[in-house]
Amino acid sequence: MVEAGIETPFGRLGLIEEQGAITRLLWQSDAPEPSTPLLQSAAEQLNAYFAGETRSFDLELRPSGSGFQQSVNAVMQAIPFGETRAYGEIAQELGASAQAVGNACGGNSIPIIIPCHRVLGANGLGGFSGDGAVETKVKLLIHEGAAGLLI
Repeated sequence: MVEAGIETPFGRLGLIEEQGAITRLLWQSDAPEPSTPLLQSAAEQLNAYFAGETRSFDLELRPSGSGFQQSVNAVMQAIPFGETRAYGEIAQELGASAQAVGNACGGNSIPIIIPCHRVLGANGLGGFSGDGAVETKVKLLIHEGAAGLLI
């Protein structure tokens, strides 16, 4: 396991690499600068995302979680930059409850890169497990130009 830190508009985020894949993004980290090609690429792509220079990530990911969690992760990764889906829409697609989808979103081990911030409640923002909670979710949606959905 190798951990690296990267300065972002949301503080110093941590990235964990295990066996050639990103397995976790941490909201606060005092880890050193990226030291592997994968972590360097992840840092470059996150910097480009926050600078508005890229809208997607091309990284080897291995998020934790059950088979259902992996299904929710796959649906979240398919949501385009600047767009959102509702927990209920994903639930219907996967044959599950909206609450189960919300729990899976909250358990996302690689937030931002796997964009759980793009999943909203039927009548509001829903939750967000990252530092700053819903305020961070709103800032990420504003960054992506999805702020009109919040009004």
